[in-house]
Amino acid sequence: MRKNENPSLYVSKLTYWMITLVHDNPLLPIFKNPYKILESAGLKKGQEVLEIGCGPGFFTIPASEIVGESGKVYAIDLNRFMIERVKRKIEEKNIKNVVAIIGNASKTNLPDESVNLAFIFGIRHVFGGIENVIAETRRVLKNDGTLSIETVRPAKSKLIEIIQNNGFTYLEEKDRLLIFKAK
Repeated sequence: MRKNENPSLYVSKLTYWMITLVHDNPLLPIFKNPYKILESAGLKKGQEVLEIGCGPGFFTIPASEIVGESGKVYAIDLNRFMIERVKRKIEEKNIKNVVAIIGNASKTNLPDESVNLAFIFGIRHVFGGIENVIAETRRVLKNDGTLSIETVRPAKSKLIEIIQNNGFTYLEEKDRLLIFKAK
């Protein structure tokens, strides 16, 4: 580390390399098919979708293919290295329907009721607290929009309670995803 450098830059870069090593591994889709998971989450052609914690784009690129040219994917991550990676991928593939956003998912700056579906996959820790992210997600989801969240942490029953207390109705669990509708 150089003098006057921010130590969090190294943490962000280390996190980036660890996650990228796993997510960009060509064997991962064999064990964790992103298209099948996104289908279970409810993604459809023409939707506007918010991906919370996009990482290096493991789900971003398949999501852009599923929603097609008439849809849009907003991919947000706090780690700028992740967003830079996503931007490189969409540029290399000439993808036009992805907007990569560096930022905190508890303050997306997206307009109210602007997305049909939001999904949160693989996040073990939510910066700023899950309650704030869920409240922001509810704000940007259209009425009757869908939130799909992978069952990780906190405990499933606690997570369902938090999400329901923030304007959602729990529908079902499907392929390790908890599916909610915005009230």
